[in-house]
Order: sequence, then structure tokens, then C-alpha cells
Amino acid sequence: MITKRIVISGGPGSGKTTIAEELADMGYDIMPEISRQIILEAKEKGIDQLFLTDPLLFSQKLLEGRVQQYKDAEKCQSAQLFYDRGIPDVNAYMDYLGTDYPDQFHEACEQHIYDEVFLLPPWQSIYIQDNERYESYDQAKLIYEFLYRKYADLGYNIHNVPEGEAKERSEYILEILNL
Repeated sequence: MITKRIVISGGPGSGKTTIAEELADMGYDIMPEISRQIILEAKEKGIDQLFLTDPLLFSQKLLEGRVQQYKDAEKCQSAQLFYDRGIPDVNAYMDYLGTDYPDQFHEACEQHIYDEVFLLPPWQSIYIQDNERYESYDQAKLIYEFLYRKYADLGYNIHNVPEGEAKERSEYILEILNL
């Protein structure tokens, strides 16, 4: 069976993980977001904001983790697999920062293709900053624009997910996918 790979992405604080959790509760398989794990591991080593201190190292770790998730999914027995962020997110964030990055970042995007992409636009009423989410709401809007541009430049058909309760948003995604 070939598993359909579906990315749920968007700027920080737009509700991606909440939707992923809702879909998991409905019985769908999810590849979780890994950036918070990398941030917490760096903090344990005394690096308060790895993304700000060394964006290339942080992004390299994210890229490796997301590529590994993509490879791990080859063992998936489900008809579809949802990803809480995709590999192109790494490049979009680097573009947002204006940081140069090696060709392997581009190659990873070209070699690991997703079937569907759902983007969540910024939603101010649910946006909350915390220890791992340091961006302001205005920065979140900019990041969304970079994400949209990156996925579009890679040729993806992007589905924008409207605001609403997690269940409604999840059902919207499932409706688009005919699930």
C-alpha cells in the first residue's frame, strides 16, 4: 500500500498541533512536530535559543529529523499519514531569517515529496507566545507568507484551512481529502 503523505503547516501558533492531535484522536496516523524537542535538548545543553543563536545548526537538526520522519513513514501501513510540518518548512524559516543554507536543504525538498499541503493562516485570537514560541504575532504572519511562498515555489497545491474549532478544521481537511 502506498501511503498518502499530508502536511499540515503554517506560522507559529496557528493551531497545527491542535489539529494534528484532533486527527490522531480520530484514529489517523501523525508524524509529530519535532522543533520543540530540539529546542528543549539545546536548553538542556545550556543554549537558550538555538534557533536564534545558531539558526543553521538548528535548521540542520530539523532537516535531519524531518527527513528521518519521511523515511520512517515508508513502514506506515495506513492509507494516509499526516505530518505536523514538512521538510520545506525548514527552508521557509531560513528564508524568513535571510540566512544562507547549503544545497542539501533544497535537495531534501526535491527528493521528499508530499501529496497534499494544508496551510493554516495566522489567527490572532489563538496566538500565544511561550518559552519555545518567541515570535510575535506580526512575525508569525510573515513566517506564514514565507511558508506559503516556499510550498508554492515547489509546485504544491496549497489548501488554506479556515479558522474554527479544531474538530471543524480537521473535518475540513478530511473533506478536501475525501476521507
